[in-house]
Amino acid sequence: MSPAQKTIKKVAIYCRVSTTDQDWQRQEKELLDYCHRAEYEIAEIFHESASGADNDRPERAKAIALAQARKIDTVLVTELTRWGRSTPDLIDTTETLVSKGVSLEALQGLDFDLSTPQGKLLRTIFAGLAEFERDLIRDRVKSGMANAKAHGKHCGRPSGFSKKALDSMPTVMELKSDGYSHQQIADKVQLSQRTVIRLLKSQFSADTENASLN
Repeated sequence: MSPAQKTIKKVAIYCRVSTTDQDWQRQEKELLDYCHRAEYEIAEIFHESASGADNDRPERAKAIALAQARKIDTVLVTELTRWGRSTPDLIDTTETLVSKGVSLEALQGLDFDLSTPQGKLLRTIFAGLAEFERDLIRDRVKSGMANAKAHGKHCGRPSGFSKKALDSMPTVMELKSDGYSHQQIADKVQLSQRTVIRLLKSQFSADTENASLN
């Protein structure tokens, strides 16, 4: 293929630091140098100051919006941990990108593109890790309930909740642990934000009570 026919990959650079007193310049320099070597076209650069568990990431949302508008081919980060809050979040956001034909590429050599063998392997591994995380949460809840029952505490259904709300409790807890906001959880489980908050408060009270028994 001649230089005139060469397809130039358009990328969005995403840099994130955990605190406002940290500097994202090192990340940006490494990513810019990489783009120069790979002859990528930079569509936009995003800078974010947020902890790994922080759900409020407006700059990341802008990068995802670019992907959804099909204005980029790749999102480029220094490490996958700069992008994902957790394993489930990494999978969820990556699949959002991939559904629009956009890959997530990290400088350490990981290219999370489900159309490639490496991307498919990573998807399988991370999906397994996400399921493991969910199992840990379920085990913690079951263990807490068993411990409470052993000490004569009542572990029936919390009063004032519909069957749908109670059935959604494990999912609500998992999403909360993944860093989702109350409104995002409510949207995903199709409950009101008020109900989600009440469910989480009831579980927090149960966890606190169980902890006091140990």
